[in-house]
Amino acid sequence: MHHNAASSIRVNNAMTIRSFDTNPANTVTLPDGQRVHRDHLAQSEVLKAQFDQPREGVWTVIGNGLSNQSFIKAREGIIAIDTGESIEEMRAALAQLRRVTGEPVAAVIYTHFHYVEGTRAILEEGNHATPLPVYGHPRIAANKARASGEIGPAYARGLVEQFALTLPEQGVDANLNVGLGFWYRNPAHAPFMPGFLPVTHPLTGHGTVTIAGMEVEYDHAPSDSDDSINFFFPTISTCVHNAVWPALFNIFPIRGEEYRDPRILIPGIDQIIAWRPEHIVGAHGPSLSGRERIQGAATRYRDAIQFLWDQTVRGINRGWTTDELAERIRLPDLYDQDYLTSERYGVAEHHVRQIHNGLRGWFDGDESKLFPLPPDERHQRLITGFGGRENVREQATKALDADDVRWAVELATWLVRSPGCEAADRALLARGLRTIAERTPAANIRSWALTRARHLDGSTDLSRYYQHRFNPRALAAVPVAVMVATLRVLIDPQKISGINHHVAFHVEQECAGLHIRNGIAAPTGGQDADSAVHVNRETFSGLLSGKVLWSAAQKAGLLRIEGNVEMVDRIRAAFDLDGLRS
Repeated sequence: MHHNAASSIRVNNAMTIRSFDTNPANTVTLPDGQRVHRDHLAQSEVLKAQFDQPREGVWTVIGNGLSNQSFIKAREGIIAIDTGESIEEMRAALAQLRRVTGEPVAAVIYTHFHYVEGTRAILEEGNHATPLPVYGHPRIAANKARASGEIGPAYARGLVEQFALTLPEQGVDANLNVGLGFWYRNPAHAPFMPGFLPVTHPLTGHGTVTIAGMEVEYDHAPSDSDDSINFFFPTISTCVHNAVWPALFNIFPIRGEEYRDPRILIPGIDQIIAWRPEHIVGAHGPSLSGRERIQGAATRYRDAIQFLWDQTVRGINRGWTTDELAERIRLPDLYDQDYLTSERYGVAEHHVRQIHNGLRGWFDGDESKLFPLPPDERHQRLITGFGGRENVREQATKALDADDVRWAVELATWLVRSPGCEAADRALLARGLRTIAERTPAANIRSWALTRARHLDGSTDLSRYYQHRFNPRALAAVPVAVMVATLRVLIDPQKISGINHHVAFHVEQECAGLHIRNGIAAPTGGQDADSAVHVNRETFSGLLSGKVLWSAAQKAGLLRIEGNVEMVDRIRAAFDLDGLRS
């Protein structure tokens, strides 16, 4: 099936909508109860499920999950490109492929680390090259580990907020789409078994390689991850990429991520333009066909990113603060002519703030930000100056009633983030966030605002996402040295004040240590430690995940301490993990 319907979609508004729309007439109510902006609804047509065939021998499965799974017929068999979020997701993609070809999978390509968990489904099929070659950037495995390691809680919480993971299936708060797909993980694919296979053929830089008997050019092109690679198949004039998304590129994801520098992003798109492909197949969204059409679309896409960079730098040089940058820099209307550069995923207002922070850091020259009051005290003084909590609450309510949403949310935030917060204050802020959610064309913003609103009003408790939670299943593939090193970001420095003690953890055949000193826990190899903890891997994983308590493991003989038991007990009690301190 050739893609054509989505390409004709145009944004209906005459002027570019910025962040959220002040006109309630552009909000629609859907049969399942969701209240959404009409452009957010239009994105569902772009992302609709289809088995797309942009040309003979090239197929892409759209709408199976957050990402596409694509396939290219080569001389030695099928090249599978990106394998999704789970074995189940890839099984579903392979089932669609098998309706049109029974040729074996000869190789796998990863465009980047986000969608690599379904690869083992190919092995289950039994119709593949042996051993199965996997091509991708060498940082893929490390990036996967980073996401579940030191920044695990923040990373998980960000995914929950950005991708609507806790929103209900029906009702006003229900998910519609998440901008690049309909879900982070398709619920039909539960329980989402991981099936990652590491890269066997690492690619870096720019070059040419033969994959499954087909010549392939590749270009390391950092995008939303530093391991992204774009691929060009010259004999079929087809490019597979992670660069031109079905929405304005997300320089800043609201979930939080490392800086995505436009100066690094743009050359990857320039390379796609230089290849002059007849077809481009993305990690997300519909494929595009037609050399001139692709040239125009890709050029406009890279120019949107350059516009945000150039104008942010212009504003910085003129002394604009981040708030002024966000207010004054708008993408011209020409970028709103179709879904490709429309703000249906993230918003330019946030992107320019991130460019400032990536280039210049957090301080923007606003004098009040140099040494601000502590948040609790500042909010309390603002409330007092505005006549007290009841008066602020009344003003916030009136602002919401008058569609003065930005001011209403700021007032409500003072109430929630100051001493004396009441349920009514949280409900008021939740109302403001829901208003933003139903007025924004950007999926990221809708999901985040609704998720935070439900946490505020008690509909969904997200407390567990504000603490480190090790997943026992994920720990099975993590070296002990990595587990132990991660503990250093979980220690309360006040509880180890004055301690200088080196503890080694012997976990079966692996050993790693932490030297507690100067208020930190410095990772070591465990040699010459003052004390040692001996434990099997299952118990150690249980301690980190909270499935096993230290005291219970010690009593059951599953854990043994050599050296200064009292000091080890003081140290373990300093970690923000129930399994270690209980």
